Amino acid sequence: MFDALRSADPDIAALIESESRRQVRTLRLIASENYASAAVQEAVGSALANKYSEGYGGRRYYQGQQYIDQVEALAIDRIKAVFGAEHVNVQPYSGSPANLAVYFAFASPGDPVMGLGLPHGGHLTHGWNVNVSGKWFDAHQYPVERDSELLDMAAMRRIAREVRPKILFAGITAYPRVVDWDAFREVADEVGAILVADIAHISGLVAAGLHPSPVPVADVVTSTTHKTFRGPRGGMILCREEHARAIDRAIFPGLQGGPHNNTTAGIAVAAREAAQPSFREYAQRVVDSARALGEALVERGFRLVTGGTDNHMLIVDTMHRGVPGKPVAQALERAGMVCNYNSIPFDPRKPFDPSGIRIGTAAMASRGIGAEHMTRLADWVDQVVAASDDTSVEERVRGEVEEFLIDFPAPGLEGVTP
Repeated sequence: MFDALRSADPDIAALIESESRRQVRTLRLIASENYASAAVQEAVGSALANKYSEGYGGRRYYQGQQYIDQVEALAIDRIKAVFGAEHVNVQPYSGSPANLAVYFAFASPGDPVMGLGLPHGGHLTHGWNVNVSGKWFDAHQYPVERDSELLDMAAMRRIAREVRPKILFAGITAYPRVVDWDAFREVADEVGAILVADIAHISGLVAAGLHPSPVPVADVVTSTTHKTFRGPRGGMILCREEHARAIDRAIFPGLQGGPHNNTTAGIAVAAREAAQPSFREYAQRVVDSARALGEALVERGFRLVTGGTDNHMLIVDTMHRGVPGKPVAQALERAGMVCNYNSIPFDPRKPFDPSGIRIGTAAMASRGIGAEHMTRLADWVDQVVAASDDTSVEERVRGEVEEFLIDFPAPGLEGVTP
């Protein structure tokens, strides 16, 4: 696969090949990861990476754009069709720059903004204090309810009435339930806020019709293009036509120079894939697997934040089994199952050594692994946690995982020898 690279830089070639084998040989349970298809990867690795294209289609600052404009137009038209959006910008380098563009478009430094608090499942870019969004703006966070761990909509409304934010973010990075976009819309209208729905984690489920869409409801929708959407590492912004100029000017010339045209091509390919019937089958497998895995873990003594899941992720309180999340995540990786340790709401432990883990089912679903296999996965997790760093158990489970995965080829990595 990498003949030229092996010759030019054998060190990097070896590392890429090692990472490729790792992705083939392990159960990838990180909720923000997936497998991009070979077609997406070929687009990203194409000659489009050589081209510079500041501006937008028909209004570039460089010559030689006749093919680039067509690539970007295809990406935009396909995203519009998949999500039913009025306006689309596919130039953000990722989800965080997309969110920063929203601030640039609709707020000034010091203005009040609101989002779900990071410890309760929100994202850094929704106003958390270590992020630029929390340092440049008067950021306020709403919580989840202590008992149910569901979004505290009453608190959100109360805080919004008090601070009257210019921007209200509705979106999640570690929250396993459906978001009620209409309830956020009602509050945004009451306080005069721009409503932004960040669907970076669930965009693939929205595209497949398995999560309510915020596109008809929110003023702006931001997202990454990988995760459940299975595209390249990029970003996109969908908005109402009335906000198109503000969003486009915020991306360029406000925050970025030329777009990554190879990524734009990958987004176009992923959007075409998302319009196929097989994509909905994949997305249904994602949701069904998450629910089945959650039920199986509960049967084995684990506690799930909110009691279950409606999307692709589970937030598991491992302290319910007497072990913090970090050592659990490390043990699972040694056993061939890769997730991330994660804070739970009202976590008494510090973020770098929290009480839980986050598990996602999207990458497994892309390999064809479904709900019928989740009991076996829950057994492996249970055995590793119960073994308390017994390396013999971890090695046995890893062998079983690798043998299991032989029947489920990794998309885009079919030529990789395990």
